[in-house]
Amino acid sequence: MFNFFRLIGATMIPTHYKPVHFDTEELVDPYTFAHKGEASLGTMDVRILITADKIREYFGRSMTINNWKWGGQREWSGLRTKDSTYYSPYSQHSFGRAIDFLIEGIDAQEVRDEIKKNQDNDAFKYITRMEEFKTMSWVHVDCMNWNREKGIYVFKP
Repeated sequence: MFNFFRLIGATMIPTHYKPVHFDTEELVDPYTFAHKGEASLGTMDVRILITADKIREYFGRSMTINNWKWGGQREWSGLRTKDSTYYSPYSQHSFGRAIDFLIEGIDAQEVRDEIKKNQDNDAFKYITRMEEFKTMSWVHVDCMNWNREKGIYVFKP
């Protein structure tokens, strides 16, 4: 029998995960999807995929990561490859461990405040860092290898 979980810290997480609320195209750029199709999910960290679904469920509203599939302009809010003008070799996006997102009808700062206030909620358990700059219209979260014992690390760009 196969064991489909691995131990990270003191937490068992699945070794693979298919999001319930997001198509693969919403998590990767069009170039990666064109070359890898559904296998593109393999470029994403399981923890950020679970977190995306959990955030969507927590807020109970539409959540946008990438929307290029429907003609939108967001294509680099999940995985970022060297093809991206936003690429940075050490960005958590480049490792498939970060998402930038919008929650329909809720200001980004309100979403960040809610996550900080309820960071022990199961929906946010894999978030280790969150970017905060008052004028940012989106929310950035990631699951970088970071000691979360003191809570989610909030950083400024």
